[in-house]
Amino acid sequence: MAVEQAHGTEACRKVDGGITRVFQLLGKRWTGPIVAVLVEQPAYFADLRRAVPGISERMLSDRLTELGAAGLLVREVDEGPPLRVTYRLTESGAALGPALKELGKWAETHLPEGGPCTEPTGC
Repeated sequence: MAVEQAHGTEACRKVDGGITRVFQLLGKRWTGPIVAVLVEQPAYFADLRRAVPGISERMLSDRLTELGAAGLLVREVDEGPPLRVTYRLTESGAALGPALKELGKWAETHLPEGGPCTEPTGC
């Protein structure tokens, strides 16, 4: 028989507002890998598309727009010819680098390859 514990509402912890905001943005499919590529160096759109296997051009464009609106990256147009667009992280975006590296280390230790999250349909 399970024993219920009575407690007041103050005993229930709420998720930190900062964590909620982070995962509302970075928790979207493809966003983390895009930022991880850009942490290393600025990239052209086509280079990002190749670096993130499986992402469509439309989805990449949408995610880049969201990251730009959040102040994490800037879009720079190289007049050319040919006309090319470079994406680079802002100071705020680059500040995610250490956290992403730590998450990668954690995944190597705690999330085995070939697990349920490696399916093309996602988790």
